[in-house]
Amino acid sequence: MFFAQYYLDCLSQASYMIADETTGKAVVVDPRRDVAEYLADADARGFTVVGVINTHFHADFVAGHLEMAARTGAWIGYGRRAETEYPIRPLADGEAVSLGDVTLKIMETPGHTPESISVLVYEHADDAVPYGVLTGDALFIGDVGRPDLLASVGVTAEELGAMLHDSVQNKLMALPDEVRVFPAHGAGSACGKNLSTERQSTIGAQRATNYACRPMSRDEFVAIVTAGQSAAPGYFGYDAALNRQDRALFDPAAAPRPLTAEEFTARRAAGAVVVDTRDPQAFAAGHLRGALNIPADGRFAEQAGTVLPADAELLVVADQNREEEIVTRLARIGFDRVGGYLRSPDDALAALAEEVAPASRLTVAQVRAALDGDTPPVVVDVRNCGERAEHGAVDGALHIALGELPRRLDEIPRDRPLVLHCAGGHRSSIAASLLRHHGFTDVSDILGGYAAWAAQAPAPAA
Repeated sequence: MFFAQYYLDCLSQASYMIADETTGKAVVVDPRRDVAEYLADADARGFTVVGVINTHFHADFVAGHLEMAARTGAWIGYGRRAETEYPIRPLADGEAVSLGDVTLKIMETPGHTPESISVLVYEHADDAVPYGVLTGDALFIGDVGRPDLLASVGVTAEELGAMLHDSVQNKLMALPDEVRVFPAHGAGSACGKNLSTERQSTIGAQRATNYACRPMSRDEFVAIVTAGQSAAPGYFGYDAALNRQDRALFDPAAAPRPLTAEEFTARRAAGAVVVDTRDPQAFAAGHLRGALNIPADGRFAEQAGTVLPADAELLVVADQNREEEIVTRLARIGFDRVGGYLRSPDDALAALAEEVAPASRLTVAQVRAALDGDTPPVVVDVRNCGERAEHGAVDGALHIALGELPRRLDEIPRDRPLVLHCAGGHRSSIAASLLRHHGFTDVSDILGGYAAWAAQAPAPAA
């Protein structure tokens, strides 16, 4: 048996290839949209990809099932409850998919979504114990999939939570301790709240350490699993719907072209949104007015999907020779309308000097002084609930997590100075640029974020 995990750090997303080395038949599970790596590995080993399985309708990325099928002729498999615009192979509970001696067996594990399945992997068809189980978003390492995402239209979080209780407690926990666990996501994903940095585990380890795997009633399970979930990024519903559709294929060869400063300006004036992917300090030194700062070195795709409109034309500002990377990472979440990019951003910004503005970033000392002044700013905390609970908060700060910010702009005053902060200064630059994009004028963020604020706490009064 050949078994490989492919992990995408930007989205904390894992996909898999399983093959029988005797027959050369392979199946890819939960592929991302840029499929070249899977195809190269298959070609190098003489494998034929005969099937693509999605464990559920993913909400955090656009899966590459259509791209894989177009390139290989493979069938596309989903749990039997899935409904799509393209032909699929419905996979029923207990169904076996033979690759030769290597065999996959389907286990229905609804709860994160109604159609969710897990895939049991048997190295030999007659093995009593499976080599491992690909759990999709039903069971993570340290957590379980959240049952409250928009991927499941028409099903409540409570209904899904009850399904998930049965899937985890009665199905997955019924597997032997030694079965390896391979989830679809890891730490950082918004598909759960307590995901581990480990990329594989065992059923026994999860039984012993995962809070959601200890025996408990359905009501207790639903309460504990749904509590404290961070806001889902705004694009999750868009991607979940896109994964059902017979959409356009991603073509990495059809890369957007470089634009002159004049062309870039004309598209921007026509309504295109500028995505500046440089680091926050470079952005603060000078950027095109109204540009959204989403740094490439971070959770770029998720954060882009959080603050960018899905239907807008996008113009990219990126460090030299990173433009195609940015386009691919946007395509992974279905944001395909990239009109072009500035080929030499430093030279282009110099040529557009009248349209360039700095961004205000304040030290902790400057913020404390402003709070003691005649017109104290409103401090806006864009961290998640769990971060505030664990690390503390600025007294009196307005809390709106970055994932909720685009739909809660009306709650932020426009007649007061604003100072935003996150944990370290990355998300606050994104949030501050979003406010400026929407017409807020006096906006700053805190250098070093809450970590710097806490480290420079004022001395107690004598």
